[in-house]
Parts: sequence; C-alpha cells; structure tokens
Amino acid sequence: GYADYAIPFSGSGDTLSQIPADMSGRIYFSLGDKLKFKVNEGNALAYPAAWVESDPSYGVLHDCVEFTYKSGRIYCNTTMVDMFSVPLSIALTGEESPTTGTLVEGGRAKIFSAVSASPDFGSLVVDDRRIIAPGHGLDAGRFSATYFDSYIDQVWSKYAGESLVVKANNTTFTGRVSGDQFVFDGGVKAFSRPSTRDVLFCDGALAAPNDGITGPVAAVLGAGFNRTTLLASADQPTSDPGGFYQGDPVHAYCKAMHDNTVDGKAYGFAFDDVGGFASYVEDNASEMAVTLTPF
Repeated sequence: GYADYAIPFSGSGDTLSQIPADMSGRIYFSLGDKLKFKVNEGNALAYPAAWVESDPSYGVLHDCVEFTYKSGRIYCNTTMVDMFSVPLSIALTGEESPTTGTLVEGGRAKIFSAVSASPDFGSLVVDDRRIIAPGHGLDAGRFSATYFDSYIDQVWSKYAGESLVVKANNTTFTGRVSGDQFVFDGGVKAFSRPSTRDVLFCDGALAAPNDGITGPVAAVLGAGFNRTTLLASADQPTSDPGGFYQGDPVHAYCKAMHDNTVDGKAYGFAFDDVGGFASYVEDNASEMAVTLTPF
C-alpha cells in the first residue's frame, strides 16, 4: 500500500536527477531505510509525519528541502518548520549562485545539545534521530500549550496603551489593542488574542491570508511573537538578529537553528522569512545542489 518513489544515492559522488519545468514540491532524503508514502483513494499521498509516533516512517532518519522550478528560475529552502534531523545545505548554479543552510562545524550536535539543555524544549528531542518543532510537540504532548501565554498577555497590555507600527508590503500600518482585539488601520482585519499554538504555527488568530494587506501584517506579528521582539520595539519588523530570541520566554528551538548556521538563517517557524532571515534562496539557475553534511 505504499508508493516507492525512491532514487538511490550514487555509491560515490553526486546523485543526479532531472526536474521538470513548472514543478513545486519537496525532496526527501532518507538514510538507512526508505520512507513510506501511503497511497490513499484517488491517488492522494500521505506524506511522512515524523512527529507522530504511529507514522510508518517515524523510525527512519530523514529530512527534506522545498523547491519551485518555474520559467527557468529556482526558488528553494531548507526547512525546520516541522522538525530538524539531517543537516542539508543548498547551492544554486546560475546568475548569482547563492547558497544557504550550511551549519557551523559540529552544528548538528550543537543544536541537539542546546535544545536538550532547555527544560521546556528538551522533550522535543527524539534520541539522536530528530528534534520535533514545538508546534507539533504541543500536539504530541511534548511541549507546553501555554508557553507563550505570559508574553502574549504582556504584548496585549503594552499595545492597549500605545501604538504598534508595522511596515509590510511597502505600506505602513498602525495598530492598537482594543478590548481583546488588535485593531489596525489600512483595511487590516482585526486580530484576536492568539494562543501559544497560534504563535508556533503562525495560524489561527495569526493566519495570513494572501491578500497583500492582512496577510503581511499577520506575518510580521507572527515573527515578532516567535522572536520575542514585540515588547522591545514598537516598530516592526526589527532588522537586527542580535535582538531576536532575547525576550522571556525564549524560543529555544529557533534560536538553536539560527545560532548554528553559517549565514545565521534558518526556517525555524512559518514566517521566518520576515526580514530575510529564512534559509531561502532563488536564482535564474540551471542546477540545484543539495549537500548532506556529514555528522
């Protein structure tokens, strides 16, 4: 009942594969065993969910990168939004040939050590196999459902008495808390008070519709909550990564990811691209090389 889409690694050197034009998706890399993609009725695939213990691929060491190839341009990123397991880096061959995702020397071990040392995040570490993102950890009973609640309450209190200025999509929006809603000008839909789960998934009360107005403001708010910068500055988004993950409580999972990449970039949460801090690159390119860093 499982589809076998595996492309075996070459015995040495590079493993090459052609990607058709106008294609988007994920490339999974598994070590030790193949991943199990369940084929459901209507040929729909159930993708691996490594944060669910009952998932048939839970015991397989694996990770993935994401890409879009359209009109000769490649858009791609490494991602830790769901989990972190195998260190992957990306290099494009093209006009600018950008790279991202490379960990510092011993970076994987340092990430595991940093997250393991946190009393609040340590239970997200699954042996030496992977670290589950805290949102999925919350759903699995591995992470507190109220972790960000005190910070959310402080943000709501602060901006009941002063305005928050958000620059998004080349527009400036001004908002203030009224009752239990964060109300902005410029046609932005009001935001209800988010939960810890909303913050971690950048969803629910922080959902970002693709409307060019509410969506970009939601993304900035989501980034501010995850980076704990909303109390430090009433002008968002902030651009100095030295001020990220310094508030209380600290998003130790994201902090460990960013602390241990060479370029300081990682996709630790859904809106980590706010301000350009995600492990994302694009180029008019002919080749996308993904490297599995030895560990």
